[in-house]
Amino acid sequence: MSKKVSTSDCPPSTSGYSSSSSSSKPTPGSPSKDASASGSGPPAPRVPTPYKWVSLNVGGKVFTTTLSTLLNKEPGSMLARMFAQEDAMCPSDKDAEGAYLIDRSSQYFEPILNYLRHGQLIFDGHLSPEGILEEAKFFGIEGLIPQLEELVRQQQPAEDLPLTRRDVISALIKTSQMTELRFQGVNLAGADLRKLDLRHINFKYACLTRCNLSLANLNYCCLERADLSFANLEGAQLLSVKGLCANMEGANLQGCNFEDPTGVRSNLEGVNLKGACLENSNMAGVNLRVANLRNANLMNCNLRAAVLAGADLERCNLSGSDLQEANLRGANFKDAQLELMLTPLHMSQAIR
Repeated sequence: MSKKVSTSDCPPSTSGYSSSSSSSKPTPGSPSKDASASGSGPPAPRVPTPYKWVSLNVGGKVFTTTLSTLLNKEPGSMLARMFAQEDAMCPSDKDAEGAYLIDRSSQYFEPILNYLRHGQLIFDGHLSPEGILEEAKFFGIEGLIPQLEELVRQQQPAEDLPLTRRDVISALIKTSQMTELRFQGVNLAGADLRKLDLRHINFKYACLTRCNLSLANLNYCCLERADLSFANLEGAQLLSVKGLCANMEGANLQGCNFEDPTGVRSNLEGVNLKGACLENSNMAGVNLRVANLRNANLMNCNLRAAVLAGADLERCNLSGSDLQEANLRGANFKDAQLELMLTPLHMSQAIR
């Protein structure tokens, strides 16, 4: 370990001049020594020394590394933020030896520190990738999270692995058109199901998070309480779907069609569409009673005769949408954007 040298250990000056003889008059415009000593001028900001050594006591085990290791690889991480302003504030309490205390698992922290040093994820076989993943999320090591999530997925037991596009197509081929295909509670997370004909399938309680369902035909499907968070359903057909209390937070439903020519309403009562994008969608007559549409994008949507009673539309963008004959009783419009509306709000049922 390198020895720290304090200013008291430095040899005295041998220039032969005393402090009084070596002092000179300040030049015009430059701050005088007295002014800086009195504190009247602002102190110069201290820049962290890149190769300064730092000790971290993580879960009782001390790790020693350089400041540049903590700052350079992941500048947005919690460790980088802790020590970027070390001179302005203390990152955390210190132990008796002066190491910064961090209450986390030392065995799962070590692979993260090594990743910051050389950019490679290397860990012993007895360590769980899931444990390292939790530490990476805690410390904000964004470059490691996708790698660890993939490792966790690969180590899942075969019965817990999500179904793939090949599995779904195989089931579709083997099932008669007269038979309802039951995918209730099935794990389809991240599956690529774009452009497939999935009509009349029961997806109740299914996990479809981050699934690609763009341009798919989901007419008459049961999506009740299904997890479609951050899924891509752009351009999908959703006629007469039953999506009671489904989770579609952050989903992309741009350009979807919900209007059934026969007049049967799509039922999305109580659905979570927080932050979802439904721009240019045809949602005439859809039932969105008590739905959560906070921060959702509903620009240029056809919402004629839609039921939005009790819906949460706070900070929702409804610019250019058609709300004629829509039921808006009890809806929350706080900070909602209502510019360029095709139909004045008094034409809806909110004020009648």
